[in-house]
Amino acid sequence: MTTEKSFIPLNIAVLVISDTRTLADDVSGSILAERALVAGHHLSEKKIVPDNIYAIRAAVSNWLLDERVNVIISTGGTGVTGRDGTPEAVLPLLDKVLDGFGETFRMLSYSEIKTSTIQSRAIAGVANGTYIFCLPGSSNACRTAWDLLIKDQLDYRTRPCNLVQLMPRLLEK
Repeated sequence: MTTEKSFIPLNIAVLVISDTRTLADDVSGSILAERALVAGHHLSEKKIVPDNIYAIRAAVSNWLLDERVNVIISTGGTGVTGRDGTPEAVLPLLDKVLDGFGETFRMLSYSEIKTSTIQSRAIAGVANGTYIFCLPGSSNACRTAWDLLIKDQLDYRTRPCNLVQLMPRLLEK
């Protein structure tokens, strides 16, 4: 007898990192929020912070303390300009880095943007039992990351394995 696994909705917070966007004109964060909802997840919160390491770190840290937030997805600040500081803000908070995420994201992006993918410093990891994905600010990059990587890994039914099945063990010591 085969039993089907049920979908487990997660609580996802979306962080838009931008000096110029507002909730009214943000595209990338809206794409991520919409896709999460369409997939069956819950949107815990969506907010915008400036491209400032300490503002980013504070927003992420607050969500890491909220036991209701399972996943944080940020968009913006992963490039190489002087204002791009998302990896520097988030990396010190991570308990574990998911190196394969950035590597796979850049591999998938290559088919769309060719060698420009080397400019992306997209990262992912786990902190305090919460998954964190830091994506570029481009709406196409957000679509690629969600559609080809994140969506399936946040679905308990994905085989052979997924990130959701590991959640009960993330805080093991």
